[in-house]
Amino acid sequence: MDALLILGGLLLMLTGLVWLVMRAFGTSLLWGWGSLLPPLTLVYVLRHWRVARGAVGLLALGCIPLVVGLVLLASKDAARLEAILSLDWLKAEQRAPAELDIRLHGELNGQPFLPQHAELIDGVLSLREGEDFFASREVKIRLPQGLVAPIRLDVLPADQGSLPEVEVSWLLPEQDLPEARRLSKGYTLHLDLQALPPNKLNGDFHLVLPPQYATTLSGRLELFSDRLRYRDGRLDTSFDSQETLARVIEDYLQRRFVTRLVQLSEVPLVSFPLERAPLSLTATINGQEQRLQLVLVKGARGWQVDGDRYPALPQPSTAQAAPAAVSTAPASEPSQVQVDRRQRFSLLRLLSAPQQYQNLNMRITKLSGGSAEGRFAGLGEDGSIRLSQQRGGAGQATFTLHPDEISRVELLEP
Repeated sequence: MDALLILGGLLLMLTGLVWLVMRAFGTSLLWGWGSLLPPLTLVYVLRHWRVARGAVGLLALGCIPLVVGLVLLASKDAARLEAILSLDWLKAEQRAPAELDIRLHGELNGQPFLPQHAELIDGVLSLREGEDFFASREVKIRLPQGLVAPIRLDVLPADQGSLPEVEVSWLLPEQDLPEARRLSKGYTLHLDLQALPPNKLNGDFHLVLPPQYATTLSGRLELFSDRLRYRDGRLDTSFDSQETLARVIEDYLQRRFVTRLVQLSEVPLVSFPLERAPLSLTATINGQEQRLQLVLVKGARGWQVDGDRYPALPQPSTAQAAPAAVSTAPASEPSQVQVDRRQRFSLLRLLSAPQQYQNLNMRITKLSGGSAEGRFAGLGEDGSIRLSQQRGGAGQATFTLHPDEISRVELLEP
């Protein structure tokens, strides 16, 4: 109601002002132009009151609903009225500084491509534009496993053999799933990335796909090497990611059991955003496996374990650190050969033994076309497949696909 009164009052006042200017032009051309200046408008009203009084009356009439509306607004929401009267809404919006310095120029599928998020995690370099669950445009490059900074890689169209796989995807307004194209050769790629502590890489990036893909990208690139964030050199525990929760839990267990010999099993998958996360996990503490039930809560200081009141660990001295390293060396067990679960992987195997593929990265192609990629988050009550995907700096999202809609499922990591 208050907004309608304010708007109605302003419209009446604007109508009265236009009427007054029209009356001034009707008097003479000189008075008409002069009435556009506020001091001369007042002079015109005083000199030609008989002609101007109707327009002035309409102006005064508009002040009544305007004042009543402002009084009602002040009684209900004084802060909103103060913001309106301060005219802060006329100022240009101040954007927060970008987390990454990305200076790339080019296009994807013939459209300008300006990625806001970039990361190189588990051998997958991802450039993403858009904040929604599915990126509006995205480039993924699957690099050889085991690459560490500095990373230098050059691929030419004529090169053969085992080359990085390049995937480009885009989402059209009328589509539910993005369209994707994948290439294993015939493109040009140049990477020259250096480590930027604590968890970034930066350097030159250049990508040119064959002409039919209308995709080129070149410039300077900065990207994250994990899903942690730092503020003033310290871990930002307010960032929503599985890695942040793992760091918080590890620090809590070290202080709780007064030992640095803590090794976590896989942290259960969590769908962000949320403020409370009950977790059941296994950790090896001083060589002994323990089953733990923890509740993580997110407050003003970020994520922390509920009920955490344990002091910080004392810093180990140099004399104590050396014997400890020697004593633990014989206890190390021979490494076990990891089984590659991509072999003979199929939709039937996934449905029959979902626990074997928990939190692994996979790609799903629908019968209707389009594909989706994310980490396996388990099966729904109706047997549907749940995938979780990191949305850059915006946390995680989960979506489901029924097996009847799926034409192909690919496992992307061992």
